[in-house]
Amino acid sequence: MLRLDFEDLPQAARGAVESQTGRIKAARMAGGGINSGIAAFLDTERGRVFVKGIPADHPQAVSQSREVAVAPYLPAASPRLLWHVDAGGWSLLGYSVLVGRHADYGESDDLVLVLDALQEVQQATAPDLVEIKRAEQRWAAYAEPEDAGLFAGTTLLHTDLAPHNILVDERAHIVDWAWPTRGAAFIDPHVLAVRLMQAGHSAERAVSWVRRIPSWREADPAAVAAFSTATVRSWREIAVQDPQPWKVEMAGHAGDLRTFLMRTL
Repeated sequence: MLRLDFEDLPQAARGAVESQTGRIKAARMAGGGINSGIAAFLDTERGRVFVKGIPADHPQAVSQSREVAVAPYLPAASPRLLWHVDAGGWSLLGYSVLVGRHADYGESDDLVLVLDALQEVQQATAPDLVEIKRAEQRWAAYAEPEDAGLFAGTTLLHTDLAPHNILVDERAHIVDWAWPTRGAAFIDPHVLAVRLMQAGHSAERAVSWVRRIPSWREADPAAVAAFSTATVRSWREIAVQDPQPWKVEMAGHAGDLRTFLMRTL
C-alpha cells in the first residue's frame, strides 16, 4: 500500500488527530510494515504518539477495526491504544510510542524475548463480545472436514508473527493486531515456527524454540498435524494467487515443517 506523509492527510483528518494530541510540532514517517496508508511518529504538545491509519473505504479497513476491537484485552506485551478517530475519509489510530527495533529472528537473545512476550499474550482469553474470526472457521477450507474442530479454543491469537510485527527494547512487544483470532493456543507457536524457518532456521531448530511454549508441548499431536497441513495448503494458495518470491518460500517452509512434524509427532 502506498504510504503518505502525515502532512498529506486531509485537513479534517489531521485536525481530528490534533483534537486528541494537541498541537503537532513534528511528524516523521515510520519504517516497516506494509498494511497502513499512514504510519508516523508525532511530536505533540502532549508528548509523542505513534499514529497509523488507512482510508475508511479501503478493503483492509476491516482489519484495522478488528485491531481496535481487541485492543482493550491485550496485555503489556503489546502497545496501548490511546485513541481512534474517523475523519476526512480516514480511520486513524493513536498508540503509545515504543522505542525499539524489529526483532531479529536469527538472534537467540531476541528469540528468548519473543517467546517471553508470546507466553504473556497466550494468557489472554479471546473476548466473547468482540467479533473476530474463529480458528476452526478461518482455516476450515484448508483442513480435512473432520479436522477443523481441532483448531478451536479460547486463546486470543495474533496469527501474523512476522519479525516486523515484533519490536524489541529491553523486552519484546507484539504489535499490529490486524488478524486476531479465537482458537487453540498452539496455533501461534506454529505460526512463529514457520517464520523462524523464513529467517534461516531448520524445521528441527524452529520446533526446538517453540517447544519452550507450554501450549505447544501440551497440544494434541493430531491437532498440530492437522493445522500443519492446513498451513501448507493456505500458503500454497497464497503463493499461486500472488507468486512473490517470499510467499513461494513461505509455502516451502510450511511444507518442510509439516514433513518434520509428521516424522516426530
